[in-house]
Amino acid sequence: MKRQWLLFSAIALTALPQVMHAQDTRERHYYYEILEPRHESKPQVEGFATERVKEQLDRGMAAAPTADGQGIFISWRLLDTDPADASFHLYRSVNGKQKRLTGKALKEVCCFTDLKPVEGKAEYWVTVLDKKGKVIGTSERLSVEKPLLTNYRTIKLKTPQTRVGKVAVADLNGDGVYDYIIRTPDSNVDPGKDGDMTGRTYQIEAYLSDGTFLWSKDLGQGIEPGVWYSPFIAYDFNGDGKAEVALKTAPADAKRNAKGRVDSGEEYLSVWDGMTGREMARVDWPERNDRYGNLVRQNRNQIGMAFLDGKTPYILACRGTYKLMVVDAWELKGEQLVRAWRWDGDEENPIIRSMGAHNMVSGDVDGDGRDEMLLGSCMLDDNGTALWSAGLGHPDKAYLTDIDPERPGMEVFLALEPFHTNGRGVCMVDAKTGAQIWNINHETKHVGDGMVTDFDPTHKGLECFASEDSKGGSSDKYLLTANGDYLRRNENIPPCGSWAWWDADLLRETMQSSLTREEMMERWRSGKPSAQNIIKWADKATVTEGIEGSLQLIADLYGDWREELVMSLPGELRIYTTNIPARDRRITLMQDGIYRSYVAHRSMGYAQAPVPSYYLGE
Repeated sequence: MKRQWLLFSAIALTALPQVMHAQDTRERHYYYEILEPRHESKPQVEGFATERVKEQLDRGMAAAPTADGQGIFISWRLLDTDPADASFHLYRSVNGKQKRLTGKALKEVCCFTDLKPVEGKAEYWVTVLDKKGKVIGTSERLSVEKPLLTNYRTIKLKTPQTRVGKVAVADLNGDGVYDYIIRTPDSNVDPGKDGDMTGRTYQIEAYLSDGTFLWSKDLGQGIEPGVWYSPFIAYDFNGDGKAEVALKTAPADAKRNAKGRVDSGEEYLSVWDGMTGREMARVDWPERNDRYGNLVRQNRNQIGMAFLDGKTPYILACRGTYKLMVVDAWELKGEQLVRAWRWDGDEENPIIRSMGAHNMVSGDVDGDGRDEMLLGSCMLDDNGTALWSAGLGHPDKAYLTDIDPERPGMEVFLALEPFHTNGRGVCMVDAKTGAQIWNINHETKHVGDGMVTDFDPTHKGLECFASEDSKGGSSDKYLLTANGDYLRRNENIPPCGSWAWWDADLLRETMQSSLTREEMMERWRSGKPSAQNIIKWADKATVTEGIEGSLQLIADLYGDWREELVMSLPGELRIYTTNIPARDRRITLMQDGIYRSYVAHRSMGYAQAPVPSYYLGE
């Protein structure tokens, strides 16, 4: 300990000790704000891509019945390739007879309500017009049969009654439509308790957007059935126009110890062909490290994606959260994985440990066109060195976006699990520099959840809210403005999860059940789907009723820029979409790099609602 303190005092730092409680007092000397880390220089990476590998999305035509059931609401995507002054005409075809439904071309929105639809089958499509009214594009056709139309699409699973635990979305066959890669069942092993002794294993399955089953693979005994052991992510990593699945694998016949844990043996980063499940490439996963002793603490695994050169999507294989922190970056060239770099927090000067979160997100925070990676309380630069460390320990939630539109650049909101007496247990830092912007200014104990979103237009920027859990002996909840003004404590604080842009304004809505927790658990045990309503938090007004299932994913998957809700029911995925006419339009959120990163990372780690790189609120 003395040697470490002498080392720290000999280094010129812009660092201050963080006064906090730590379960392991030997780790306290790593909790330092490091805004100018010293490390060995590493070169920038240059991947195979000559331009950014992007999903070639179609127009995303979507339909839902209107609230009264009489009309049909149609919406579609605005793409980043569309001219800024593009407009749209909507057409309908019935029995070969074509009709244009729009009188004037639509310039302000990407939706239309057909108030006089036919009762039988019809096809809808849009044409794209330039500023002179010339047709420059035509969408795919959407087939609709009014009596069968619902406000959701269904993916029937291969195994009846099974429940999905994680979902990834990516274009597996290159048709411009998002497909679904799922992990079942929905059980989870807690790392702090004994492992699974039942022989249960996880399966990864793939389905096309129309419900066509593609393949299923069992992860075997080498992958424990828990969130921390089974990360996977899907994207077009080699630029061939079709998505692959990258994941942690292990020999199927791996042995578990007396507590049901896999504590030895080989572990891999594998890449599977998205259409067939065939293993295309395999390398070693970041190795276990005995210098950290506790297997529970070091065996936290995540997987990610970042455009490290601004063009090529690299795969990130990560081990460690609470002490050990190691990341390997890999490029998929054809069917070969090539290592770009390794980052080990112990190689930083000062050492960076214990700053990891339950998730990650990547995006360009310093304006160089290349992605950085927010791992929690620290940010990695694109070349595999630390950009900064806030020195605050493990955040249960960390959000990267433009929280305060009156400040230049993006910010990071942190809700931190370690006890803090210095006010920084709930705080905001600059995304580029890590410098503190504001903090909650009082002691916190185990802040277990947090969120940033605009639900109240009377305050500028996104509201920031967080809640403690009973592990710290407190259940306090907090609400602050984007600039750190304290609004209130405990009373009328919204829930931190399940926020979506659903209705016509730029405020975000949340989901709320009318059932008690006991009623919800009873429905779950009996196999009956729970039902939730979408509400406006400010006045508790119900926007949409009867969203069934458990939430797996929030994302702008089709239709206009509002979001879809991917819900899990026994033997089924349901993807709910809004039927509320929009009042404006914007490029599909999935073409914003940070928003797409949030959605990509939702298939591993703990759930967080996605947010874009720009300010999105009233």
